[in-house]
Amino acid sequence: MTFKPTGVARVVLHVLCCLPLAWLVYLTLTDGLGANPAEALLRNLGSWAIRFLCLALAVTPLRQLLHQPVLARYRRMLGLYAFFYASLHWLAYVVFDMGLDWAAVVAEIPKRPFSLVGTAAWLILLALAVTSIPALIRRMGGKRWQRLHRAVYVVAALAVLHYWWMRAGKNNFADVWLYGGILAALLLWRLAQWWQRRKRR
Repeated sequence: MTFKPTGVARVVLHVLCCLPLAWLVYLTLTDGLGANPAEALLRNLGSWAIRFLCLALAVTPLRQLLHQPVLARYRRMLGLYAFFYASLHWLAYVVFDMGLDWAAVVAEIPKRPFSLVGTAAWLILLALAVTSIPALIRRMGGKRWQRLHRAVYVVAALAVLHYWWMRAGKNNFADVWLYGGILAALLLWRLAQWWQRRKRR
């Protein structure tokens, strides 16, 4: 059976993607984020960014394994939500850690490796989000667009490294290994697909 996308399905997916933010807003308003709500909010937004990145990268393997080519229509949406949560995570860092002092942000980022890596990942995601606009996709052409968007795997590697540095202070790497393993598996799958196509030529 082939799944047929509808406007209702897209609305449901949008709602599901916004639920984590709605829950975090609720916890913020009800003092449910613990003793350090700013840090909890910052970390949760970062976690959801990497989760959506995993989901976006998993679309193509799932599309092929389930024989549902229509799933590709939702990859862009999930990728944009990864950028959305990553942007909120970065903004939370600027607001809560740096007090909206942009001069301090510019001076501090190069001094802190985890901030530098995280900001680099966000800037690449920004470029990918901007070039996901249909008009720009047509202007760039399919091949050039695909080459650029392979940089999402660079984002994945930087995100895992950033996450590792963030967790190193508390020596808690369980989530790092989980997301790192998922992203590594997705990258290996992509490499295997590339190798099979090369052998057929």
